[in-house]
Amino acid sequence: MRLVKGKSILWRDRFLGRAAIVTEEDNLKSSPTPNLWRLCTVHRVEELKSIIRMGPIWASGILLITAYAQQGTFSLQQARTMDRRLKGSFQIPPGSMSVFTIVSMLTTITLYDRVLIRIARRVTGLDRGITFLQRMGIGLAISILATLVAGFVEIKRKNVAIAHGLIDQPHATIPMSVFWLVPQYGLHGIAEAFMSIGHLEFLYDQYSAKPDGSNWLPDTNLNKGKLENLYWLITALQILNFVYYLICAMFYTFKPIQFRQKEDDKEGVELAERV
Repeated sequence: MRLVKGKSILWRDRFLGRAAIVTEEDNLKSSPTPNLWRLCTVHRVEELKSIIRMGPIWASGILLITAYAQQGTFSLQQARTMDRRLKGSFQIPPGSMSVFTIVSMLTTITLYDRVLIRIARRVTGLDRGITFLQRMGIGLAISILATLVAGFVEIKRKNVAIAHGLIDQPHATIPMSVFWLVPQYGLHGIAEAFMSIGHLEFLYDQYSAKPDGSNWLPDTNLNKGKLENLYWLITALQILNFVYYLICAMFYTFKPIQFRQKEDDKEGVELAERV
């Protein structure tokens, strides 16, 4: 099978397709079983092509995870400095702010399955309402909005700290309600409902099916699937990533650090290299 783009064959079809071409060196007449290191089935070639096609789409979710991770780090620090009183002396724990992400994600999933899909079907004519790529695109756009809102909220928080003379007091409680953080937490939950689930459905759907109609991740009977192949693939990618990390770590050079040392009641500044 050839995939054509315009009048030229895509490089992956021209290059990878050669792995399924039988040559005289394969000598299939003497041995009915081919050497799989020299000759691949068309199905295996198509599976590799599918993985290559999905790679860029899969990688597009990395920054979404990076943005989502801020809720457990810097957003948590923001919540600790803000007024968390709910009623009387009761204060909301900073870590419980993530409940707004979970609630918004579950609400969005419910509305999407019960309402939005039905409306989208009438417009697009698709059984899924919108395509996987459109769903992921909506999630990425909402994630951008979430981090944009987070930036403006942080500006507001610092302005309040400056107005009350608390800019140099990192442990002081700023008179600004912690519920100012709810929009960014909620938007991240909505983005997760679109991007992460769409991402998973995209990968689930795009794995090449075998000639008998089976799939790595079958829709009905997982016992007939090849879920272990997915784990092997992820394991291989993690090994490559680990090797890449080791190479980067070997050649990384730490920047010089400064420390103060008192000599004869005089303070001096020296440079030291971290080993």
